[in-house]
Amino acid sequence: MNRRLPLVLVAALALSAAGCAKLRARDSLNKGVQSFKAQRFDEAVEFFKAAKEQDPTLLNARLYLATAYATMYIPGAPSEENIRNGEMAIREFREVLQIQSDNTNAMDGIGSILFNMAGAPYDPKKLEESKTYHLQHIKIKPQDPDPYYWIGVINWKLAYAANNQMRSEYKEANRRELKESDPLPARVREGFQQYYAGVVDEGIQHLEEATKRDPDYESAYAYLNLLYRQKADMVESKDEREQHFTTADGFIEKYKVVKQRKMEKEAAKVGS
Repeated sequence: MNRRLPLVLVAALALSAAGCAKLRARDSLNKGVQSFKAQRFDEAVEFFKAAKEQDPTLLNARLYLATAYATMYIPGAPSEENIRNGEMAIREFREVLQIQSDNTNAMDGIGSILFNMAGAPYDPKKLEESKTYHLQHIKIKPQDPDPYYWIGVINWKLAYAANNQMRSEYKEANRRELKESDPLPARVREGFQQYYAGVVDEGIQHLEEATKRDPDYESAYAYLNLLYRQKADMVESKDEREQHFTTADGFIEKYKVVKQRKMEKEAAKVGS
């Protein structure tokens, strides 16, 4: 009698069970995608969770699960459920990175959620953390324009929030009106320049890199305009300030040109 036969059968049955689990996982994933496309996100989450449990190696199930949670997250909404959706999205994306450390979709997903979480209430630490994930993306795929763009946006938000805060503190301390368009008083300007010149310059550099990789990246031109306006608040000379405003206006015009060209291309497609 062959005593090895039962072991062979056990192994065969285990392989068969594993194969069935993978098939069930694929089926759950497909059903989840259908629910996701139909915007039934709660239902999609359950299908993706099932797919993840049935086949932990199915990376797309984890990515879709994280994306579903991220889609349900509403920036600024204070409910516990909403906050949980954001936290679950980050957790699931991080699990993807534990399995596949160079997955840029997961990096972008975490960066996006952290950026949205940083808005209300304003949290500069979350913005800085968001930036680290876009920098990771650049290390892996330096040819992609989007992470450069997001670093520019984050740096503008950091500088803009600080500028507004400094203006508000000055007005409160001195009981003097200070419009957003007014130059900063000398001591305020010096403080702003000291702490945020590097932030603004880094943002400009990364937005320029985005436009090198995609010359039609109109939103990058819009934020280059905004960052040069922050840069104008760091200089004492009226002429230098005006030069920065002129540069900013040039990026507005570039934005308009690219936007118009894209609209004409879309119109041509519709008409053909």
